[in-house]
Amino acid sequence: MRRRFVTLDVFTDRRFAGNPLAVVLEPEGLETAAMQSIAREFNLSETVFVQPPESKAHRAKLRIFTPGRELPFAGHPTVGAAVLLGTLDGGTSERKFVLEENIGLVPCRVTPAAGSGRATFDIPRLPAEDGKAADNATLAAALSISPADIGFGKFAPQRWSAGNPFAVVPVSGLAVMARCRPDMTHFEKAFGGGFAAPFVVCGETSEPGHDFHARMFAPGVGVAEDPATGSAAAAFAGYLAAHGNYKDGEHLLRIEQGYEMDRPSLMELTLKIGGGRLTGASIGGSAVVVTEGTIEA
Repeated sequence: MRRRFVTLDVFTDRRFAGNPLAVVLEPEGLETAAMQSIAREFNLSETVFVQPPESKAHRAKLRIFTPGRELPFAGHPTVGAAVLLGTLDGGTSERKFVLEENIGLVPCRVTPAAGSGRATFDIPRLPAEDGKAADNATLAAALSISPADIGFGKFAPQRWSAGNPFAVVPVSGLAVMARCRPDMTHFEKAFGGGFAAPFVVCGETSEPGHDFHARMFAPGVGVAEDPATGSAAAAFAGYLAAHGNYKDGEHLLRIEQGYEMDRPSLMELTLKIGGGRLTGASIGGSAVVVTEGTIEA
């Protein structure tokens, strides 16, 4: 049967930038294997299937797939789907609703516009350390850089997760970022199998007013490189709260990603610090509709 879909570019306010997302709006009757096949057909970093919510108090239930597997949670699908649902609801006033994802409930705030909009969501799980990071030599070999390139200031590699695990790998600057290339002969030893992936960050940025520059590679699930990774930003919130010496209150940080792919993206991460620790975080950004159509499935 024909099923309606929409694609959006997420974490950008202009088409053909940001992170592309496919949203299937009529997934009734599709089994998990069929959803996975559709995600492979779109071959984007994620495809979302919008289902009726389990609770009438919520807006929708989302299932999120990479080309290789289903994810419990992801940031750019949440922002993109929220913006799309806000535009479908009509009007331009800000609204709040809750999305159901496999990780749990995700509160969203959406300001829709014609064919575009902006959404912010509260991360559904506080980030936590996720085991021990590999040594610098192993990490460097997996990224085709030198061990001396790793680390800046007080930042050193650590593993964190807010639903999806990431190895946060700080590097010295944009020149090192440009040289990063996954070496699959060392990749699994450095980062593990499945979704485990590096979130490479530096404090030097391509655009003024931004705080961090990032790249993310997840070849194990069919994502050679991701233009913008909201779930990595959620994990990074825990890392920053542990090492950034932020005072109590809210702190807005802008993370650029995708520049090496010619898909510039901007994620806005807000840390909420209380009693010297992270008490919550939110991730926001813009999205714009690019295509609409139907898929036979």
